[in-house]
Amino acid sequence: MHIIKLNAIDSTNSYLRTLSSEDVLVDYTVVMAKFQTQGRGQMGTVWNSESSKNLTASVFKDISTLYIEHPFYISMAISLALIKALQSFSIPKLSIKWPNDILSEDKKICGVLIENVIKQNSFRATIIGIGLNVNQTDFEGLPKASSLKLLSGKTFNLDEVLHVLMKYLKYYFMLLRKQEYDYLNKEYESFLFRKDKPSTFVDVEGSLFSGIIKKVTESGNLQVLLEDNIIKEFDLKEITLLY
Repeated sequence: MHIIKLNAIDSTNSYLRTLSSEDVLVDYTVVMAKFQTQGRGQMGTVWNSESSKNLTASVFKDISTLYIEHPFYISMAISLALIKALQSFSIPKLSIKWPNDILSEDKKICGVLIENVIKQNSFRATIIGIGLNVNQTDFEGLPKASSLKLLSGKTFNLDEVLHVLMKYLKYYFMLLRKQEYDYLNKEYESFLFRKDKPSTFVDVEGSLFSGIIKKVTESGNLQVLLEDNIIKEFDLKEITLLY
């Protein structure tokens, strides 16, 4: 595993993406930063974190040899790798909030930003940005955020956390290579936050509505049971699941 450690960078994903366009990278090259000035999350959100207390890293994964009809399986594999790594640290009540936020009970502890690199109409690589709250204990103004230290009472070594996570990333990408799609889908849904429970959503116009999450499709869309027994499919840009 090739690790590049930085004191500060605008975004580990941006840095790694530029690096991959300029050079041939070793599979599972990692860029790890003590601090990100412009950490990014899904849908343009900002990821803020205290310096040296959390795992802010990006991983380069060559997927040119994988046959992946639906790229959302990449997201499933990464989410499950995170869940299994955190289970090994005895973090309780873990779940995946669609599409790939990792929660303990209803508190967010990890966000993921996946950027696929496409060349000549085929997937060449994926850059996996991980923002995991590890040793930070103050989340002022973020009542739904938590960290491994707050949940366990322990202080963690960031290098060890990364090492365990990489072990599980390699395992789940091996399952992807073997095209174990049904297994990945079932396991992902077994951890899906608020599956089969009445939940509240907000659409792009800001309107609230209720529904029950039934499943996630191969393309990553959320199937929600609405009133009158209608099942409707939504993509990531259309709705947000509220807590």
